[in-house]
Amino acid sequence: MNDEDVPIRAAATVMLVDDKPDLQVFMMERNAKTVFAGGMWVFPGGSVDGADTNFEAYCEHRSEQEANHLLGLTEGGLAYYAAAVREAFEEAGILLAIHKDTGISLDIKTEADKIRFNQHRDKVNQDGKHFLEVVESEQLYLDVGEMHYIARWITPPGPPKRFDARFFISRMPTNQDPKHDDHELVHCGWFTPKEILEREAAGNMVLMSPTLRMIRTLAKFNSAEDVIAAAQAVLPDERARVNSQRELVLPGDEGYDSGDENIETGWVRLRPLS
Repeated sequence: MNDEDVPIRAAATVMLVDDKPDLQVFMMERNAKTVFAGGMWVFPGGSVDGADTNFEAYCEHRSEQEANHLLGLTEGGLAYYAAAVREAFEEAGILLAIHKDTGISLDIKTEADKIRFNQHRDKVNQDGKHFLEVVESEQLYLDVGEMHYIARWITPPGPPKRFDARFFISRMPTNQDPKHDDHELVHCGWFTPKEILEREAAGNMVLMSPTLRMIRTLAKFNSAEDVIAAAQAVLPDERARVNSQRELVLPGDEGYDSGDENIETGWVRLRPLS
């Protein structure tokens, strides 16, 4: 199959951030045997599938019309949000949701809750269609109002899989604990952006170029509160180019003016407000 024949799949990714006490982001290492991004450190995410279009009635604080506007689509915007929530649950065990009756963030702290939601997660990992059943049975809304659209990256020709990935960011729920799925993901942890950049430079963490670019963007912030405040503001897109060191750079970065804009397609709309 030629590079041009590889289908580009719609995908959604969510960056989970928190202050611990300094700004940190949750990351997971993919199994080296996986076809796409094997051995790389990633954020929770994956393909948007047909079942993700069924959540309009289960999303709180963001309408389909608003989602379409934010993503620049005519339809299907909420499916990207739903896919990001589902993937975070499948891969990290984190469910960005609130209780329908109270509007309070989902709490998975008691041992009984952990067992029940782990069972839910196993079923969802076996068949993503079960995710809607989980949301219905637990009387939840997806808390997509707390997820903010901050970037879009399209995999360039070459890899066996290509994605048109929408990046979201959300604060980690205070009443849930993340854990990788121990199948496609083999390790996970919280890291400061600086620590990730140091490990990547030393060859101890392997990241895809868009992931690395997003970490460099996070490194400009001092706290999760500052990141979320900036993410809530709809800022102009900063279009990426590739510099002579084959790094993704944004306006203001060294080598941007002379960078190639035809190698990697993507943009970021996240930067400090002051």
